Amino acid sequence: MDAIDKSILKQLQSDGRLTNADLAQRVSLSPSACHRRVKSLEDTGIIEKYVALVSARKIGRQTSVFVQVTLDNQRRETLEEFETAVNKVNEVMECYLMGGQADYNMRVLVSGPAEYERLHQDVLTRLPGVSRIVSNFSIRSLFRRTAIKL
Repeated sequence: MDAIDKSILKQLQSDGRLTNADLAQRVSLSPSACHRRVKSLEDTGIIEKYVALVSARKIGRQTSVFVQVTLDNQRRETLEEFETAVNKVNEVMECYLMGGQADYNMRVLVSGPAEYERLHQDVLTRLPGVSRIVSNFSIRSLFRRTAIKL
């Protein structure tokens, strides 16, 4: 990846809806050369996909809850069962397998405490292998980055 590729990525991370012509102009390439570069970045998986970022606040899901999950054990089949099940929970926005005290850290997005209580009781505690859940509510979001510095 060279400086032009990095410039393309910077522009697309800022505005994924740029036309190829506008992108080419911003990175000082011909449209055909720019298109080839973008296609190469997509083909190699550096660009995974294009998305629209939705305002959680404007759709009424402004409460982030950071959830630490500890499982009964760390056997491969227990981890796989948990991961398959948690992937189906739409409120879970991020989930990470951890080293340390908890087995998983998740960010859950809900409308507020009442919705989280329902999710906790009806869904999270019933996931396979769960033995302990620790929940921390976000007071407010300072920032959320989507662009990776290159």
